[in-house]
Amino acid sequence: MSFTGFAPTDFATFTIDGLENRMIAIKERIQPKFKALGDILCNETAMLAGNEMYLHIARHARRKVNAPKDTWLAISNNKRGYKQHPHFQVGLFDDHVFVWFALIYELPHKKAIAESYLRQLTKIKKLIPKDYVISFDHMQKESVTSGKLSEKEWKHGLERFRDIQKVELLIGRHFLADDPILQDGEAFSQEAKSIVESLIPLYKMACAAS
Repeated sequence: MSFTGFAPTDFATFTIDGLENRMIAIKERIQPKFKALGDILCNETAMLAGNEMYLHIARHARRKVNAPKDTWLAISNNKRGYKQHPHFQVGLFDDHVFVWFALIYELPHKKAIAESYLRQLTKIKKLIPKDYVISFDHMQKESVTSGKLSEKEWKHGLERFRDIQKVELLIGRHFLADDPILQDGEAFSQEAKSIVESLIPLYKMACAAS
């Protein structure tokens, strides 16, 4: 199938009660769209990164009771998984879509990557558009706008990412559920490609430090 965008029913998935019923809706409504969009982004990311990239779609297999409050696709350079590698994510909560570069807590080289980023902080601040958002926990909706972070706050965030195992680093954009671009598959695909392209330098820095 071609990627047709995200519809209001996709976001309504997260209001469905019960793990089994919500997972059925995720598999039927959202995952086919993730496959279509992910294939597009995987090819684009591979060209930008200069190496093969692989699509992973969250299965939520470890969940036994609580229904997921978000779901996502991930693109990494490892065929077997993405959590232990720098990667890109596109996903949905009930009220927004996120597209970002992700360094999450399973990453074994967090300290080395954080130190590299701290040494290159001036360059990194210039690379990240001021309207992008930063998150330190992929399981929470909260984020802060990049342009609002001072040098001191950036340094503090990267030091926490380095020193505290559960602290993560996610950089990209959020799109509210009612943003018209989300219902235009071609337009959103192009926007997602643009976001990935803008963050590829951070991805390469992280890979080099790993």
